[in-house]
Amino acid sequence: MKGMASVTEGEFILLTMPRELKPPFKFDIRDIMRRLQKVPLCVDGVTITLPFVEVSVKPDKVERKVAREIVIRLADRRVLNAFECCDNCIDMALKSLQEIREVIVEKQVELSEKADGPLYILLDSIRHAIRQFLTFEQRLQPRNRFETREMYFGGLEMLRAHIHRTLLQISKIAKI
Repeated sequence: MKGMASVTEGEFILLTMPRELKPPFKFDIRDIMRRLQKVPLCVDGVTITLPFVEVSVKPDKVERKVAREIVIRLADRRVLNAFECCDNCIDMALKSLQEIREVIVEKQVELSEKADGPLYILLDSIRHAIRQFLTFEQRLQPRNRFETREMYFGGLEMLRAHIHRTLLQISKIAKI
């Protein structure tokens, strides 16, 4: 293993083996879907599409501004884009997820008068998913075993996919 002096054998195996990322748990988004179904329809708006729900909405200037900020702030977050590989990376990813949650809460405070609006609900979807993932991750302790790491990575991939799909819908609101 030339050039791999800083990587242990176990880490090398984790980095090189193909992952079978089976869903280790399911996100519960039933409440989010119910709330989106109650959003008043708009003929000349943008269409928000989530599993089993499609809603046409017309966001105002405040919602567009907040949506742009969310897309810009979250689009390049490493935890949402990079493959995590070790315990230190897991710790950094968990810290980053907490920071993402803080940004979302900050923006929801800005939208507090529009708590029934689609953007607020989409942000709630991300916040709830992060909370569910963190609860799942806490139940995996200790994470020094190979199986536990694989479950963590499977859960993280599910969370990334959920956040990515939701950010795509938020980008429609932002018109970017």
